[in-house]
Amino acid sequence: MNKVKFLQVALLSWSLTPAIATAADRVGDFSLLDQDGYFHNMSWYDDHAAIALLVQANDSQDSATTIPAYAALQTKYDSRGVEFMMINPMGLGDRDAVKATLAEYGVNMPVLMDDARIVSEALGIDKTGEVFLFNPQTLMVDFRGPVAAVEQALTELLSGKSISNSVVTTTSIATTGSAVRYPVAEMHAQATPSYAQDIAPIIAENCASCHRQGGIAPFAMDSHAMVQGWSPMIREVLMTKRMPPGQVDGHIGEFINDMLISSEELQKIVHWVEAGAPNDGNTDPLAELTWPDTKWAFGEPDYIIKVPEQSIPATGVLDYRNVSVPIEIESDRWVRASQYVAGDRTVLHHTLNSLVEPGASRRSALISGGNPDQATITPYIPGATPAMEPENTGGLLKAGSILNLQLHYTTTGKETVDASEIGLWFYPEGVVPEERMSGACACIFTPTWTNIPPNDPNFEQTESITIAKDAYIHSMLPHMHFRGKYMRFYANYPDGTSEELINIANYNYNWQLSYTYKEPKFVPAGTVIKVVGAFDNSAQNPANPDPERSVPWGQQSWDEMFFGAVNWKYADQGSD
Repeated sequence: MNKVKFLQVALLSWSLTPAIATAADRVGDFSLLDQDGYFHNMSWYDDHAAIALLVQANDSQDSATTIPAYAALQTKYDSRGVEFMMINPMGLGDRDAVKATLAEYGVNMPVLMDDARIVSEALGIDKTGEVFLFNPQTLMVDFRGPVAAVEQALTELLSGKSISNSVVTTTSIATTGSAVRYPVAEMHAQATPSYAQDIAPIIAENCASCHRQGGIAPFAMDSHAMVQGWSPMIREVLMTKRMPPGQVDGHIGEFINDMLISSEELQKIVHWVEAGAPNDGNTDPLAELTWPDTKWAFGEPDYIIKVPEQSIPATGVLDYRNVSVPIEIESDRWVRASQYVAGDRTVLHHTLNSLVEPGASRRSALISGGNPDQATITPYIPGATPAMEPENTGGLLKAGSILNLQLHYTTTGKETVDASEIGLWFYPEGVVPEERMSGACACIFTPTWTNIPPNDPNFEQTESITIAKDAYIHSMLPHMHFRGKYMRFYANYPDGTSEELINIANYNYNWQLSYTYKEPKFVPAGTVIKVVGAFDNSAQNPANPDPERSVPWGQQSWDEMFFGAVNWKYADQGSD
């Protein structure tokens, strides 16, 4: 059903006729977080016969009857290939209230929180208390109706029959639920968001730096024509949360690089796409964007480290490569920023490094808490951005030091040469920054690693570190491989309280960002940072190399790792 036409008709006749969407409408794939911050993608459940979704709202009068009845259906049909969830279409972001409502009825079930409400609109939700049977294979609604009619629909569905009555109206049911309205969608149906005033600025701010000529994205968003041409895919990746990349749970913490767009921005883009992605105005803001000619983020570096060229074959599995590069500077310098520019980012997956000062052993750990007085030189990590130290903060790079590098390459079917460079920017000579960064990794290595069992869709591991003195946390970075599912960082405080710091709810091996607080987070001495990470070793994980394997720790991507890195500044720098 045409979305715009549907909304226009609904506006004209809202008080006369309830809006009923055809059960066979194709909704498409979508992803949402639940009330506990866990990520759910509908196509992940394509080994199920159906996903049942009860429309839930905290103030709905029908909860007393619908929730217990729905929970009874879950008990009966959960083991028969039906995944039971609820969906909250209200867009209020009230997770704690949702948890309290479920606790009141003794129900434990994911409630998908549709903060932007675009999924609920696509489903055609117009009242609470109704149940949708969503087909995760066809991405269509097979049934919608009251809880009382669901069992018959499930019986027919699971017996291989067509559902005889795919849309059961609730107008004759005693408990019809509360009406769900979409004021923003109604407004946009009357006045489509403007490409020039609304859409182009969002894309310029959030997308265009990668989606441009010479950028890392597969296509450019440098004109209305390009955006309109890709608009169906843009809607899809927004609905499934594939883009913007590296998204974290927006309800926890505030980060300068969370890669999130707001619910309001999401609504504008989706409604504009569904209206046909029209153009307006006489100028094209995206076509007018300009980009620096240089590859360097902070201007020409003060010093460039030339990584020795690496010849990469077309095929095969490559061992990690270790190289050492002398730092040929005339005098010791304090480093304020660094940037790793890959020579061929199609083959370079990531690097690790360590600095060896003059006179020290050339063997040095590639992952450690490090010396806070020593310079930090950023490695190459998928999706990472150039690293600028906080104001008045830095580490010393001694003349004659050696940079040890470990390089991880993957083959692409084509021979190539990677000639990477690392740019360094120094404080002016004679300027000594007064503060230092510290850090540690909640890492699991082979002595304490537990192999991930075959076919386990949610295998958790946990590691902790302790921050000895009062400190301000600046950033956190997760690292796992193909089976990585989520990683959550918690602060357990000395007074017995705890707080979640960040939830990387949909970990993506291709985007391993160091999430940096907008304002550094104070933690008292003795705070324990607990990191919980999960792995999906099931066949439902499309990136899984082999779900039948018991997965050990290992350097190659088909093995696994668990790193939860935390960087902080001690509050009393004088005692470092």
